[in-house]
Amino acid sequence: MRFLILSDIHANWEALEAVLGSVSGHYDRIVCCGDLIGYGPDPNRVVDWVRENVALLVRGNHDKAAVGLDNLEWFNPVARAAAIWTSGELTPQNREYVERLPKGPLAVDSYQIVHGSPLDEDEYLFGAEEAGQAFAYIDRDITFFGHTHLQGGFAMTRRRIWMLTGPAVDDESASLELDTDDAYLINPGAIGQPRDGDPRAAYVLYDPADHCIQYCRQEYDIESVQAKIRRAGLPDVLADRLATGQ
Repeated sequence: MRFLILSDIHANWEALEAVLGSVSGHYDRIVCCGDLIGYGPDPNRVVDWVRENVALLVRGNHDKAAVGLDNLEWFNPVARAAAIWTSGELTPQNREYVERLPKGPLAVDSYQIVHGSPLDEDEYLFGAEEAGQAFAYIDRDITFFGHTHLQGGFAMTRRRIWMLTGPAVDDESASLELDTDDAYLINPGAIGQPRDGDPRAAYVLYDPADHCIQYCRQEYDIESVQAKIRRAGLPDVLADRLATGQ
């Protein structure tokens, strides 16, 4: 069973469509670590696709915010404006679907998925200290997480923790050979709004039989998404940051 691991689509249809076109035939099942919506201009188109194609997924903080399950006071003004706009755009069917998304962790095959952390779905795993706390409570060797929009993650062996990174800006992919003695927190990166300085959509391919993670990046039509964001009246920064991966 080959898995396509997605996270943080953020209503960016062009990025999602480009990724799906690039990996056609290379996976058997799709899973997602949350944040289907928020920030981007195509919430219904993305949720419609997820409902039809994603086998298992967990909710993200922007998913919760857009359907009233999270307090918008915790959001910065830009994220808050996007959540309010998204809430007004969702169809009743898609709103109900998002409301029912499960909270992580969620077991999938031999691994699990979360949005932020196995300890707290809203926690950001930026450094080794936070990762170390998470590893202490993980009962599976591999956990996929999102939320930070940074492709990479962490590995731990004999209580030593080190950071993992995705492909260089000149490469389309990078492989990580998994050691059965180690534990991993793997971030596939953001489909819809990367923040690691690389504007290309980020995702992961994983085949448990091969004991290998493939970090991937895919170019997409950023200008079209930017135009949609501005036509929708969403904050300009949401369009501008797509071009820089910030």
